[in-house]
Amino acid sequence: MSVILPSVAEELLREIKRSYQETSQIPDEFLLGLKFIFGPTALYALDLVDHCSVIHVTSPSGRETFQVTGSSGKIYTCFASCHYCSCPAFSFSVLKKNDSMVCKHILAVYLSQTMGVCQELTVTDEQMCDILFSVDE
Repeated sequence: MSVILPSVAEELLREIKRSYQETSQIPDEFLLGLKFIFGPTALYALDLVDHCSVIHVTSPSGRETFQVTGSSGKIYTCFASCHYCSCPAFSFSVLKKNDSMVCKHILAVYLSQTMGVCQELTVTDEQMCDILFSVDE
């Protein structure tokens, strides 16, 4: 996983992965760490993970992206490799105001990858192009 986060957040995700592989649970101290680092975004992201809202989409050409179904039912496209989400909260809170490190969709992607609970979907290269070209719609 190539996450673009401060080292403390990356270390926390590594610890969550190690613990989750052993127990299939996230210990309370790690949940508190998520809340401390990511604020209320952590709770919303965990809710998305609990609802299996994250899909890892790949194509034969090797392209990959993530689609996250938000709490409103809208699907957002996320690129973990470059730390981007198509949701309005990412544009406003992360990019414009700079008061959040990530939106809930990006954090849900990182957590789903960490926990190994991403749904997997393989699409054709043409379908991947449609997904990529519809990012800002």
